[in-house]
Amino acid sequence: MSHSIRLPCCQSARGVMPLLLLLPALLTASPVAVSAAPGLQSCAAINDAQRRLACYDRISGRSPALPGALSTGSEPAAASRQPISAPAAVSTGADFERSVPASAPVPAAMSMLERAWSFNPDSDRYLIKLFNPNYLAPVRYQSRTNDRPFSPVFSALETPESEVDNIEAAFQISFKTRVWANDDRRFGLWFAYTQQSFWQVYNDENSSPFRDTNYKPELMVAWQPQLSVGGFELGLLGLGYTHESNGRADPISRSWDRLIARIGLERGDFALLLRPWIRIDDEGSDEDNPDITDYYGYGDITAVYKWRGNSFTLMARGNPGESKGAVRATWMTPKLVGPLRGYLVAFSGYGATMIDYNFKQNAVSVGIALNDLLDR
Repeated sequence: MSHSIRLPCCQSARGVMPLLLLLPALLTASPVAVSAAPGLQSCAAINDAQRRLACYDRISGRSPALPGALSTGSEPAAASRQPISAPAAVSTGADFERSVPASAPVPAAMSMLERAWSFNPDSDRYLIKLFNPNYLAPVRYQSRTNDRPFSPVFSALETPESEVDNIEAAFQISFKTRVWANDDRRFGLWFAYTQQSFWQVYNDENSSPFRDTNYKPELMVAWQPQLSVGGFELGLLGLGYTHESNGRADPISRSWDRLIARIGLERGDFALLLRPWIRIDDEGSDEDNPDITDYYGYGDITAVYKWRGNSFTLMARGNPGESKGAVRATWMTPKLVGPLRGYLVAFSGYGATMIDYNFKQNAVSVGIALNDLLDR
């Protein structure tokens, strides 16, 4: 799955080693070595390490090494065991540079989007991967608590109303599986599932209930265009169907269905993810959350930046016409223990969870996570 990268330091070492090998011959001042001095200077002017070594081999009388056949040090060089014979004619480095084919291109490292969506041709056609961040936050503090949705429940049960604690726990599981892909893996069909829960684990008075759990299955297609746009690489175009609900009955039921497009732009360790959407369920007959787009809007945008093993994201969404929306910032540390990483989330606005889609609050979560939105 991973590709090796030839480091510049290794190329410099390859350029020095041939000179060290030729020092004994030069010190003996043999006629062949003396007559080859101009050729050596021409060889030294060749930048490519493989072609430069082949030039030296030609002057010394050895068979030139083919591109890609250089030893890394773990294998003995077969040519070094062959007797050296004087060449019939000494070729200059310029002549040999024209005669030796260019070395094979070094495979580029996979980008964040390519790795996240397995667009590399050698990836498995069918696979399961982590999707959105999988995390556990034992502590989530919220500045305000939303007790209003639960009032009708307590009234129907004829029990005293209970307050929601400001401190709770939160966790999320998320994965995606590719169910089909074309031969070069640049176009595929994916199914994804994300489940996010908010647990009043410290609320002993109310038997530590789950305040809300959101379920989100998705079916989508993803394509790698491989286009450049304004200095960025357009690495992802996608379209899919998403259902999201909290699985509750009235009066605390929340749900909606959307068609969501995905656009991914990246440059180095920075990426922009845009998700415009349209609601496709009948919001006119929806008694759960008919005005959800007033708060969630019609799309979101997320910036992702990687730095020294850290990962930072900033998400914004909303409806400017209604002056409502939300922002979320996250920081994920380098790995601490095994695959586990520290995870910090700050949220401000409407819709931290579906039960709170029309409720504004500030919240901070601290915990651990397995993966970021675009893990390399």
